[in-house]
Parts: sequence; structure tokens; C-alpha cells
Amino acid sequence: MLSYENRATMGQQISATDHLPISTAPSDKMSNGVPSSASQQPTTEHQHIWLITGPAGCGKSTVAKFVATSMNLPFLEGDDFHSAANVEKMSKGIPLNDEDRWDWLASLREASVKSLSAGHHGVVLTCSALKKKYRDVIRVAAYYDHDVMVHFVYLHAREEVLVKRVAERKGHYMGAAMVHSQFLALEEPGEQEKDVITVDVSGSIEEVERDALAKVEAAVQATLVQDS
Repeated sequence: MLSYENRATMGQQISATDHLPISTAPSDKMSNGVPSSASQQPTTEHQHIWLITGPAGCGKSTVAKFVATSMNLPFLEGDDFHSAANVEKMSKGIPLNDEDRWDWLASLREASVKSLSAGHHGVVLTCSALKKKYRDVIRVAAYYDHDVMVHFVYLHAREEVLVKRVAERKGHYMGAAMVHSQFLALEEPGEQEKDVITVDVSGSIEEVERDALAKVEAAVQATLVQDS
């Protein structure tokens, strides 16, 4: 089971994002929002938005940063796009409603498209995207530009696992009570959502990272076959 023990005690602090324990391996440097890495996302005829989703505590930030670094893509932390009012509500344990989320989701979509417009082949971002209608807001990017493909990487775990993780976090505005409210709101992706990749995050962080990256790379390869 993934937890905040072990890696979080290796002289590294957990920042106010949805992190799993940080890897003790040397991290790649970031330049203009793009991780420096020997590998990269293969070039396809499309540009790709990789949205790492799931409730609080599932490890969105950790997995997203790993994928971004591995594929040499820019990374956008969804929490950074919340308004001050949203952060204040969540810090008080008040769940966000739809009205609170629309502008946030639109700003995430616009930031992703802006990153692609800057010439990147893809971009990795985090967002809980609990409901299908929230995911649909991001999908609009592909409606406006048919060269853009939107993918969701849904990080799945039992509620009690995520409650334990969030309870162990320090310095994050979202408390354990918010995990329950997010599960109440959660609409797990159905079979009709063909652009969703599901990753079980009940294993070790290394297993989760490898599984997520392997599934993302498989999706890219499928696109290459489709384009050929």
C-alpha cells in the first residue's frame, strides 16, 4: 500500500499538493516547465493532454510529475489554479460545488492548450475531475482542435486508503474529511469513456509509477498505429 511513510522521511518535505512519497532517486531539473530527461513522448500527428485524475490522496502530483519527467513534457499542478475563495472553502472542510469548479476547469483547459500552442507535443496536469461533466470540460479542447487528444489517467484506491494518506499529510489545506465528500461526489469513469486509463494505486509507489507510465506509453503507441 502506498503511504506517506518511508520516502517522506528521507529529508524531503511534502508540499501542498496531492503527493505520494517522493522518490529518493535524483530528480530531473525543470526548464521552462519542461523536465530534462533522456526520453520523451514519441512524436505523433496529435498533441496530447494527459490529465491525472482521482480523489484527494491518490497521488496525482507524484504520478503526474513522474510521467512528465519520463516523457519530457511540461507539468501543470491543478491545485495552483484554484481561486483563493476555493482554497479557503476547502481548508474549512466545505466541498466545492459546480459553480466553484467551472472557472477552475476552464482555466486548466486553457493552460493546457497554451502549453501545446507553445510547441510541446504534450502536457501533463492534475485535476480531481470527479464527475463526467468535469472531464467533459477538458474534453472540449479536442473539440476545438482535432489535432489534440485528451487522455485521463484515473488513479483508483479504496476510500479508507486515501483517508489514511491525507490524514498523514502536513501543510495541505485539504483535510481527511474532504476525501469522504469527494467519494460521495465521485462518478467513476464508465466503459463509454474510451479516453480513460485506470491505474490501481494500492501497490508501492514504484509499482504505481511504472504501471501509469506503461499505460500512457501504450496509449501513445496506439495513436501511432492509428495515424499510420
